Amino acid sequence: MGPRRIILDCGLRDLDALEAVRDRIETADLLFCSHAHSDHARGIWQFSQRFPQVPIYGSEVTAQLLPLNWLGEDVPPHLCQALPWQTPISLADDLTVQIWPAGHLPGAACALFTYHAPQRPYTAFFTGDFFMSNSRLVDGLPLEALRGLKPDLLISEGSAGTDRHRHRRQQENQLASTLHRLVQQGRSVLLPTPTLGIGQELVMLLRNHHQFTGQDLTVWVDGTVAAGCDLYLELMPAFPSSVQNFARHQPLFWDERILPRVRRLGIDGQPESDSPCILIAHREADLSDHCRHSLQPWTVLLPDSLAAAIADTVLGTSKAESSPTLSWLQTLGPELESERVQLDTYQLTTHSDRVGITQLIHNLRPQHVAFVHGKPTHLADLAGLEELQTRYHLHLPSVGNEVEFPIGDRFIQPAAPEPVVEGEITQVDDSVLLLLPDDITTDPRWAALADTGLVQARWQGNELMIKGLNQRDLLRTVASTTPWQLPSCQTCHYQREGRCACSTSPLYNRQVSPEGVCPEFEARSPNQPARDDEATA
Repeated sequence: MGPRRIILDCGLRDLDALEAVRDRIETADLLFCSHAHSDHARGIWQFSQRFPQVPIYGSEVTAQLLPLNWLGEDVPPHLCQALPWQTPISLADDLTVQIWPAGHLPGAACALFTYHAPQRPYTAFFTGDFFMSNSRLVDGLPLEALRGLKPDLLISEGSAGTDRHRHRRQQENQLASTLHRLVQQGRSVLLPTPTLGIGQELVMLLRNHHQFTGQDLTVWVDGTVAAGCDLYLELMPAFPSSVQNFARHQPLFWDERILPRVRRLGIDGQPESDSPCILIAHREADLSDHCRHSLQPWTVLLPDSLAAAIADTVLGTSKAESSPTLSWLQTLGPELESERVQLDTYQLTTHSDRVGITQLIHNLRPQHVAFVHGKPTHLADLAGLEELQTRYHLHLPSVGNEVEFPIGDRFIQPAAPEPVVEGEITQVDDSVLLLLPDDITTDPRWAALADTGLVQARWQGNELMIKGLNQRDLLRTVASTTPWQLPSCQTCHYQREGRCACSTSPLYNRQVSPEGVCPEFEARSPNQPARDDEATA
């Protein structure tokens, strides 16, 4: 940005790749770490040793979680300098940064960098990995706080591409049902996870999901994932209020008193061979012995994303040096063949899907968008979306190629697209309940829909179309026993001095307009004798 150079994350295992641009790295103003996952942070300590003059910044929680990437090593306590949330911080005379929570992982941050040039400020927004929805331990990205920033450049992750994900709670319920079914079948379950994030989420899911409450079951956690759990406990004030309230009444992770029990592997014992259990363990450790030396059959459950990465590595379609291989699975050939060990997958997303990505872009309304951090095909799919192509300058940076983002001082920002609202449909007895977020009521058009409170549903191919019915629509849908008379409140039997007197009508006791109508319309006939209630009135 002008003369300033900013490095975003450092997940390299080997920093030799940076030697080709060493002159740029040495003169960088800072390195910003978005969060503590290894694919974004594993190279930071080595970076600090090679380039000690470059300061490293991140959120306060990220600064405390970073050492988990180098367990057992003597990591300096102030490797990363902590930035406060939502406060512009001056990094130089002409450079400021402001960060917001990004969801995805405790401490994960998105950042707005502002270069204050003489003619005007220039801004770049970096998402890191972000997630719109709330998970068990992390609140989602606060979209309302970012609306209308209009950065010159948005650098966004595109891990999910144009995929659409089910609601987070639906994913959790599906996973809980799968785990419960496997345990009931007498199978133990192995869940390989990274050090941070999904492992702790799984422990919390098993601790408070209704299908496991009170179950005589032991959940084992290996030492690496347990280290993440312990550090989470030290950061309790940084967690959502719901998590803090839970921790006031019972332990967040380690518990022998309330079922299911949660124990540390190796310290509190080993999985018993005569009863099913659930084991959450670090995916890079050799976990084959747990499956091999057990009387119980095992099911190894892999996240969809991890299974896809393994398949790409095996098939040679991925050249990423960080792709996990889980080589210990290859030693279980006989067990897999006899089905004493089975493989299966589950979905528990922590990255925003197409809806979340486009929603963020449309609310930020940048001039340029650069998609990074995802399969090239997924990023290309995002860049191919017409709703983005017609509004923004889209870029797909490639390794080793410099990309410039020319900023037009008179860039005409196109109008924001119509917002898309997502809800849930639940079948209740003999009806269907449609739940929508209350944000929809802020639209001025809501008043017209709420006037009748009625909707019309019809199938259009495989999609269900929902349409609100206003007063005029009802004129065309209400059947009348006197077709010669136009249905309206003016000609309705229940109209009393401009108000509706029908107790079953949605307009009951309200002032009605002459042209209004409702499903309880009953034509007033000159030859029809008056009702008792009308005569009384």
